[in-house]
Amino acid sequence: MYAQVVVEAAGTIIRNPLRSSLAALAVAAAVATTAVVQTGLDSLARTARETSAKAFGADTFVIARLASGNLSRRELADKLARNPSIARNDVRYIQNIADGQVTYAATAQKNADVVLGSRKFEQATINGTQSALLGIRNIDIASGRFISEQEDTAGAPVVILGSAVADALFPVGDPMGGQVRIAGRAFTVIGLQTRQGTAGGVSLDRYVWMPLRAFERAFGASGSLQVFAKAPASVSTITAEDHARISMRARRHLRPGETDTFDIITPEASRSFVANITERIGAAAIPISVMALIAAIVVVTNTSLVSVTQRTHEIGIRRALGASRSAVIGETLAESAIVGLLGGTIGLLTGAGVLALAARISGLGLSLSLPTAVVSLAAAVLSGIAAGWYPARRAASIDVVSALRHE
Repeated sequence: MYAQVVVEAAGTIIRNPLRSSLAALAVAAAVATTAVVQTGLDSLARTARETSAKAFGADTFVIARLASGNLSRRELADKLARNPSIARNDVRYIQNIADGQVTYAATAQKNADVVLGSRKFEQATINGTQSALLGIRNIDIASGRFISEQEDTAGAPVVILGSAVADALFPVGDPMGGQVRIAGRAFTVIGLQTRQGTAGGVSLDRYVWMPLRAFERAFGASGSLQVFAKAPASVSTITAEDHARISMRARRHLRPGETDTFDIITPEASRSFVANITERIGAAAIPISVMALIAAIVVVTNTSLVSVTQRTHEIGIRRALGASRSAVIGETLAESAIVGLLGGTIGLLTGAGVLALAARISGLGLSLSLPTAVVSLAAAVLSGIAAGWYPARRAASIDVVSALRHE
């Protein structure tokens, strides 16, 4: 019985190719929109998480003079008055008593021009740091290497260039071993970063890394250092954070109950911020998809009603020959479901093509995932069934005598 219903529904579609094509195209447009939007938003959310990890570090926390955030002017003034700058002596102290519980790397940052002959990269982000940072953050060295412990200790004039800086200063040839000038001093290129993208609207490809001592010789002592920290594999992040807090409180001679005179920025804060953004981004996919599917349902409903009207005489003959109401309903629903399936398939193929083209142009990972494809195709079929329900009920309620007289 069911097979016969499907065969008859398919026959109706074949006999009316124009009407069926218009309905299928409406569904295809909705499914393609849903697939492209969902994949794009998933890619955006994934990129936000990845760039956040690159900018902050996975399972990394930061000791800073104060944490940037939604502070009022008074709160900011109070923190600036209460929290002294973090100096090199503070860093040496907590490193000396780390006891294998935490790995630290102090970092200072300044914007400056990077020059090579007549070429200049303006306002690069210069980072003075320590060799231990490589084990804390994912620096992603494409070629060459990061700062060694000996270069860290000696303050050797060496740099690792971000991809944007390297491309601008070395449009041809290999930058490795070349010399650039920063703050009037010569630095040898020992490493190149992979392309990092942006984080929080800031390009990570404008970064230049050098030993902290070399940074201080070029720019002077930093006003306040940021200290990136991470627990070794055998220690939990919470334990490492507690050890770092106790160490800093001891350095500042804070008594029990006294407020910290420093801030610790935890990975949870970074992850919750990114999660909040990605949830808001993901929420946009639902109304967009629903509106597209509603538009498709309206079109398919109208074409199904036209089909029922045109087939009134045929339906009357079938009912007179003994076809039940459920059979008429089943055929109409099967017709709209098949239209939904065809439209969904076309939409998925179109969406996959659009995403492949966009991925090639943008360089982002925009590939249609299997769960998105399955959900989109299921939504297309269900939309077709929903669109065919009213026309099916109307077809089943047709008066047999009146239908036989209908021309």
